[in-house]
Formats: sequence, structure tokens, C-alpha cells
Amino acid sequence: MAKVTALKQPGTKPRSAEDSPATETVNLSLRLLERLASSNESIGVSELAREFEASKATIYRHLQALVLHGFVHQEAKTLRYAAGIKLFILGERLRERFDFLPVAREDMARLRDETGQPATLSALVENQVVVLEVLQGAAVVNFGTQAGTVLDLHASAHGNVALAFGPPELMRLCLAKPLKVWTPHTICSPEGLQRLIAQVRTRGWATAPNRVLQGVNGLAAPVFNHAGAYVGAVAVAGSIQYVPASPPPEQIKAVTQAAGRISRKLGWSGR
Repeated sequence: MAKVTALKQPGTKPRSAEDSPATETVNLSLRLLERLASSNESIGVSELAREFEASKATIYRHLQALVLHGFVHQEAKTLRYAAGIKLFILGERLRERFDFLPVAREDMARLRDETGQPATLSALVENQVVVLEVLQGAAVVNFGTQAGTVLDLHASAHGNVALAFGPPELMRLCLAKPLKVWTPHTICSPEGLQRLIAQVRTRGWATAPNRVLQGVNGLAAPVFNHAGAYVGAVAVAGSIQYVPASPPPEQIKAVTQAAGRISRKLGWSGR
């Protein structure tokens, strides 16, 4: 059978897969999902249409398809939209795939109770440090970080632990782009960051006083698996009044011991 080749119209550019209508439809749906999932309040069609520079009819069609499958919920009274229960269910299932999350919860609760501060657990996901769990402390004002938050490698205690004990190429990836200045205390020079990470590697824990938010600090220690490989970090975080730039020995001990207990449950035998 002869091979038939479609003729191109003069002056037209072949459409790539990335430019196809189907891809554009999927992209818009995913962007809508991400927007709704990151919002604490429901959002109306008109607001989303303005934000995404699309017609209200287009936004409405996408939202209704997402509602049909349970990914988005439409409020009966206001007709506004919010993230649906299916997103929560899928997120919980994905979190449980990190096998050390269920193992770590008991020791996280113990760490929170010992220190009175919020306890957090992180893992490295596609070269990004992601918070897996947050157990709030006894403070009147709760810590703002939530599960799913991505933390900067150079500016956070969790991120510094990842740079110190994670894959060697992580530092190269971190320094491949300009380091964001969060506060005047953020370490943004490659040389300064490398010196800091060397210190973290030597002492076995990291702090990040005032480096992301003024008045906030974190104290983190690495978690290892049976092969001695870094899998994440456990930390306490909160006001610098309660988690000082130079943490007291008992606070350091509480965090490093929690990390050690979680590591041993994962089969780590120590160094």
C-alpha cells in the first residue's frame, strides 16, 4: 500500500503534542485543580476565568467535569468551587507510600510532647524537600507549615539536612540557580552554603534561624533506612523564643534521638 503524506498548508507550522487542544484542556484542568487545592476558600467561576484568562463557559465546563469525578466540590448555596474529597483521599494514599511515615508518627508525637513544639517530618521527592506530616505543639499560635509544603534546600533546616546527608548531586542542583533571599539572614552565597552544610554534616543536625521567616527557627536531624541512606528528616519548629538559634542540649538531644529511633525502626544499625 502506498504511503500517503499529508500536505502542509503554506506558511503553517506543524502543531506539536504540547500545543494540541487535548493537551491544553488537560493543562487547564490540572491548573484549576492546583489552584483550588491551594486555596483556603471556595472560588467562583468569574474569579477563575479572570485569573486564567479564559471564558467563563470554558472554566465552567472544566469544573463540571472535575465535579463529576469527585475531584472538585461545588457548594450548593454559593455555587462556588473547592477541592473535592477525592483529592484528599488520593493525597493520603500517596503519603502512605512513603513507608517511614506511619513508622515515624509515634516518635513525632513523643518529640512534640517532650519539646512542646510542632514536630515535622520531611522526605526528598524529585529533588525537593516536601513536608509529609506536621504535629502541632502546645503553643496558642500554631505553626503555619502544612503537609505538602515544599521547603527550600538552602534556607530551611530540613533542606540543609537533605543537602548534608542526601544525594551528592543535590548541592549541584541547588546551586544551579540563584538562591532566593527570604530574609536578610538567608544564606545565599554558594561558599557560605557549602560551609554551613559541612558543619551540619559534622554535627548531625541543622538549624535555620530567621532564614525563611523572621522570628522562626527549625531544628532538624536526618532519618536513615536499613542501608544507611538518607530518607528524610524529623524536626521541631517554631518561634525563635522557643527554638533558639543555638538550641539547648536537651532540645538537640530530643530531636536527634527521635531521628535515631525512627531510623532504627527502618533497620538502620547506626554508623
